[in-house]
Amino acid sequence: MADEIKYEYKTVQTVRGTDGLVISKMQKDGWELVEQAQGMLRSTLDFRRPKKPLPRLLIGIAVGGLVILAIVIGVAAALEDGGEKKDESNKPTAVTASAEPSATSTPTTPGAAAAEVITPQNNREFAALLKTPDSCDSANPDFATKYKGKTVAFDGSIVHMAPHGDYDTRYDFLLGPGDKGPNTGIGPAFKYEDVNILDLKLIPATVRAGDKFRFVAEVGEFNAKQCLFFLDPVSTEIR
Repeated sequence: MADEIKYEYKTVQTVRGTDGLVISKMQKDGWELVEQAQGMLRSTLDFRRPKKPLPRLLIGIAVGGLVILAIVIGVAAALEDGGEKKDESNKPTAVTASAEPSATSTPTTPGAAAAEVITPQNNREFAALLKTPDSCDSANPDFATKYKGKTVAFDGSIVHMAPHGDYDTRYDFLLGPGDKGPNTGIGPAFKYEDVNILDLKLIPATVRAGDKFRFVAEVGEFNAKQCLFFLDPVSTEIR
């Protein structure tokens, strides 16, 4: 049938106890939970969602655009050939583009780049955010909205880490401010989602819950349903 719904499928493995968070996130992205199987340590979740068909109008426009582009290229080539035959002596000398930067380009000032990094010392809002007693506090969405895309730096530790889905080398990290690791009780529940250890740009490439670091990251979104403050790693330094 022409109107039959076609689905795409995805299987995700989670650590027991995090099923609800994963299901909520997948449903937010349009996935429907089809089946859930619980093992001793992990759960297997099967999802599906309707495939988005490519609009016929868009296909027609794309084909039409290619036809017009071919005609324009043909006309331009014909005009160029005619011009070369008419006046070969005026043909410009070919110049190879240099890989060297332009001497007139504006250099990046190290001090200006450093000033863009938000820390508890130079930003009162961030300092207050790291001391909030509740990870669902309204200060979280306010800060995420105002500073999304900006870079922050803070001293923190790994509260929890688990494999992302069914990957063996990609993880979800829950981070907290301070040095208490799994016993962290204040501040936002910062999360690195679906990252490789190498994404942390960290040596040695071995981490575990409780390890203390200097995190530098880009501000992402705050998920009010899960009370998770998403960050993207920039650099990680052992403390």
